Amino acid sequence: MNQHVFPPHQPQTPEARQPAINLPGVILALGAIMAGIHLLQEYVFSDDTNLMILELFAFWPARYLPEVFASGRVAGGLPADIWTFVTYGFLHGGWAHLILNLLWMAAFGSAVAWRFGVVRFLVLSALCTIAGAALHLLTHYGQPVPIIGASAAVSGQMAAATRFVFELGAPLGAVRLQDRSAFFIPAPSLLQSLRNSRVLGMVLAWFGINFLFAFIPGLIGGQEGVSIAWEAHVGGFLTGMLLFPLLDPVPQRK
Repeated sequence: MNQHVFPPHQPQTPEARQPAINLPGVILALGAIMAGIHLLQEYVFSDDTNLMILELFAFWPARYLPEVFASGRVAGGLPADIWTFVTYGFLHGGWAHLILNLLWMAAFGSAVAWRFGVVRFLVLSALCTIAGAALHLLTHYGQPVPIIGASAAVSGQMAAATRFVFELGAPLGAVRLQDRSAFFIPAPSLLQSLRNSRVLGMVLAWFGINFLFAFIPGLIGGQEGVSIAWEAHVGGFLTGMLLFPLLDPVPQRK
């Protein structure tokens, strides 16, 4: 068991104590935005307004059918064809879906946010969200059912975190440093990382759980007529895994 060791006979000062909520500001801000949007949808907006929000901001594969795209009559037009690759990540189909995403973001996204900083973290999250929508579009082209949720971004954050959190000295390593420097341990290459049994086990477990989503519909509660697609999770996860070294500010371990 890892313990936080202080020098002998030296009490912990108030400045050294950990705050009650030790999460990066960007994680708290994203969580507040997503929770605020869902609160408005649940308790303030009318059904018609919520339907309009889905039309404008959820990701609809049917938008990209040639006859639909060329008509220019879909909600939001061409700008919405572009922005929905990202905005669907701020909508959720129910409290269970939202809370699960926020918990995973707090657990794994926080490690990436501490390491990357705000801008790199947001770039990674946005690219994973876009990749999730793109893979869903490829596998569900033309379907008139939207997808929503931050799961693609969270999946990418989890994948990025696995690239370093299990290393010696890192937050989930066998031995970990007891200060913020634990988040800045140099990461190995992808192939070296996958030789770590803990990393490989987590990756295999993650894919196994997501294949359950494929074969057991309704595993996460959601609104009727709204799909929460596992393909988007896979797109986000693979993107986070592959883009990690391009965005990582810490030089790779040699």
